[in-house]
Amino acid sequence: MIGAVRWKFLCYKQIIYGRGKTYNSVERDLSLFGKKPETLREVVRRVGTGEQKFDPSLREFLDSFYVNINSRQQAIDQRPASIDAVHDAYVAAVAEHLARVYGLAIPEWSETHGNGLREPFFAGGLQSFKGVLVAESPTAFRRRLLFVSKDALSRPRM
Repeated sequence: MIGAVRWKFLCYKQIIYGRGKTYNSVERDLSLFGKKPETLREVVRRVGTGEQKFDPSLREFLDSFYVNINSRQQAIDQRPASIDAVHDAYVAAVAEHLARVYGLAIPEWSETHGNGLREPFFAGGLQSFKGVLVAESPTAFRRRLLFVSKDALSRPRM
């Protein structure tokens, strides 16, 4: 009886995920909104069209970026459209920071994109946390007046 149940489950997996794909390989590529964004440009496009909010879209991009080692440079190369001062600065900082950490070429667009922020932005919004954020914010963020935790771009590993 257990064999029959297992066989039905395996058949079900093949129908849902396709022959040769495992749950992990499919789950890694999909989000609640379909395929995870593979580029920063796609993150901004989704936000601009209202398809997805910025934070979840960026988290899904990071998941894709960390898993797809061979396409990391392409993930940050294309200049995204403009959203607003904070998000533009954040996207440029993400591109620069990831390039520095992973030894990639820093995209030229990141030097000019997102330089419109006039007042500092502190992640989290807690007054008592500002000192910590100033101290540990990565350079790519700090130079754009964005103050985030040192692990702002970290994601749980699968």
